[in-house]
Amino acid sequence: MSDLTINTDLAQNILTGFIRSEITRVGYTRAVIALSGGVDSALSCYVAVQALGPENVLAVRMPYRTSSPDSLEHAQLVIDHLGIPSVTIPITEMVEPLFERFPDMSQMRRGNIMARARMIVIYDQSEVFRGLVVGTSNKTEIMLGYTTLYGDSACALNPLGDLYKTQVRQLSRAFGTPSAIVDKPPSADLWLGQTDEGELGFTYEQADQLLYLLVDQRYSPEDCIEAGFAESFVKAVVERMRRNHFKRILPPIAKLSNRTIGYDFLYLRDWGT
Repeated sequence: MSDLTINTDLAQNILTGFIRSEITRVGYTRAVIALSGGVDSALSCYVAVQALGPENVLAVRMPYRTSSPDSLEHAQLVIDHLGIPSVTIPITEMVEPLFERFPDMSQMRRGNIMARARMIVIYDQSEVFRGLVVGTSNKTEIMLGYTTLYGDSACALNPLGDLYKTQVRQLSRAFGTPSAIVDKPPSADLWLGQTDEGELGFTYEQADQLLYLLVDQRYSPEDCIEAGFAESFVKAVVERMRRNHFKRILPPIAKLSNRTIGYDFLYLRDWGT
């Protein structure tokens, strides 16, 4: 098995510096985070607080009526531990009219609607608090496309996007995140009994080992099969990566000029920072 252990002290320094520089370079000093009670959003809160100070990080809890009570309680553990301001805004009354209009709506559609409703709330609160939205998606989720476009993937900056799920857990422990949060089964908490790994059909640990070879070590799928991974598993993961690539990039722009956004124009030559 590949060793995905990271230097947690170095990672803390890099991520706190990243948040501080990316937020202040555009004239902001505050961050807003959708705090679900899971390990990813908890870690984003811990890093943001270290970068900006507790008074400058707003945690927003957005439960649906069937959300697990544990999620709210675990989010409160983070809020209390860090001493950060918070607000709780239920999304039930926002999404129920659409659910009622389509009574045969699938769980997938309902989950996507809830994820996007939460982004309406979080971006509204970012205007109120005058802070940028800090993302919570990890590298495993991003590579697998296990995210809702313009839902939980929406953010101004993402400190966790280059950390696999197992590395998120490692760094979370280094920050002192409560074990009740770090060790519980990952879930988007979109419906009763929903878990990430139940939907994916494999564990994050299994996915991380394979993704590390495919992405970081540039193994071919055939190399991974030779390394001992089941062919069906490799094909399923590669297909998810291929099919969901559009979620990892900004919408492509048709090129008509010699300075096209996303191709030839990527950023200002001098940020002034």
